[in-house]
Amino acid sequence: MPERVIYLQPAAPAKPAMGTPCNGCGLCCLSEPCPLGIWVSRRRTGACQALQWDASAQHYRCGMVSDPGAVLGWRRPWAVRLVARLARRWIAAGIGCDTDWEPQPQR
Repeated sequence: MPERVIYLQPAAPAKPAMGTPCNGCGLCCLSEPCPLGIWVSRRRTGACQALQWDASAQHYRCGMVSDPGAVLGWRRPWAVRLVARLARRWIAAGIGCDTDWEPQPQR
């Protein structure tokens, strides 16, 4: 597989082991969008545009879960709540890390 360069926030947590709970490292969403991210980002490759860095918590989060109104530009509270609930299910939030990408230190 060809080498790719993906820039992570320096304060981002280390990638967890496959199957362990997500810690917000962001590697999966920065490497390629999930099916929901493809719809939101309107592309199949590259970083998902819904990914958001939370500076105060020092981790990445899916904007479709944490703030879908900002990602989609929607204002109706019922629609935002519904999309957030559906997004958690669609991205399998809480199931565990599912990316086999392994980060390497910058050379």
